[in-house]
Amino acid sequence: MSKSIQIPDCYYPKEPALVTPSGQTPDHTIYLSNLDDQIFLRFSIKYLYLFKRRVGVESLKASLSKVLTVYYPLAGRLKASSENGEKLELDCNSEGALFAEACVSISVDQFLEASERPNISWRKLLYRVEAESFISIPPLVIQVTHLGCGGMILCTAISHCLCDGIGTAQFLQAWAHITTKPDTTLPIYPFHGRHMLKPRNPTKVTSSHPEFTYPASQEHISVLSQFLQCQQLVPVSATFTSSQILKIKKLCIPSLKCTSFEALAAHVWRSWAMALDLPPSLQVKLLFSVNARNKLKPGLPRGFYGNGFVLACAESLVDQLVSTNGHYSVKLIKEAKESVSDEKVRSVIDLLEKRKGKPDLSASLVISQWSKLGLEDLDFGEGRAHHMGPLASEIYCIFFPVIGDFYGFTVLMSVPEKAAAKFEQVLKVY
Repeated sequence: MSKSIQIPDCYYPKEPALVTPSGQTPDHTIYLSNLDDQIFLRFSIKYLYLFKRRVGVESLKASLSKVLTVYYPLAGRLKASSENGEKLELDCNSEGALFAEACVSISVDQFLEASERPNISWRKLLYRVEAESFISIPPLVIQVTHLGCGGMILCTAISHCLCDGIGTAQFLQAWAHITTKPDTTLPIYPFHGRHMLKPRNPTKVTSSHPEFTYPASQEHISVLSQFLQCQQLVPVSATFTSSQILKIKKLCIPSLKCTSFEALAAHVWRSWAMALDLPPSLQVKLLFSVNARNKLKPGLPRGFYGNGFVLACAESLVDQLVSTNGHYSVKLIKEAKESVSDEKVRSVIDLLEKRKGKPDLSASLVISQWSKLGLEDLDFGEGRAHHMGPLASEIYCIFFPVIGDFYGFTVLMSVPEKAAAKFEQVLKVY
């Protein structure tokens, strides 16, 4: 198994503080679209960055205060809608983002030597907000942790109800830009209106949505659920270089033109089914996000700041998935991706208006794509990050970037302990 560093307790020299926008911001309530307000998005996306040289905390706070004038929703608070208690909306009240400063007795090199997969101790690197519910937590929480060697770790938690990975990268790049070039304009300004994603009147569910459809038979599903719940989950991590991904593509016979994501997603999906030793007759799904910004007609404005993705769903019997080569699974993934159109997106929005559906996770692998978003290029003036990744390993799978290899991917997910060694082994067969 890959290495993981244990983080000692952090020392907080002062109480965390709220950083508010430096300028005047609109005082209004923002409508959250049905894509924002999905139940499964009611959590914060947590990122970890490791820098060899620290940036002054006062400088980071000042630039954060300035960028929050433009990205003012991140300084607001989520609340239940007055019209519908089940729906959330955003109160842009400029209450502020929570900023914590800490120190810990590790070095950059120590972290890099054992940073292939997170463990529970990494959670110490992000200040824990004591709150009654998710909506009581500030949409943006930041911790800067000073390392003994002069480096720093930056951890951020951004509410998924407010934005997706594209929006997260857009905000972080804007913050870094203002830190390094305080007197220049931003390359991209956020567009906060979400009215383009309102449901139709009357609503029309015109497409099939297997991502929200639960199977009629629960027999195999209960077996899988018991298998997943009765064992401790452990993280498995594997890094794929561009040359290794090319080898995976060559296993697709007859050859099929595909992206690196499609090839690797197919490989991970098959490896997951093999490692869990799932029943051959079980129908399994692969769920992954597809950017809908340019699928809509008209497309969403440049800088659109909200969730602009829908889930695509590929389905297969386990027997077919594991007994065939990559061609079969890659083709399923390509077809699922190509099925996302303007009408499909509108149909999802209308479906979510009719009922608060949750994705079918009963026998599904979910892949979240963090690569190719610019997340790894963050530079606050003292050099780019030497490590970028999640703060924790979840049961869903993350593809995150490899520092120094634009075409590489690191795969991270948690699987039952008995399946971990086999999953790691099968991932390396290409």
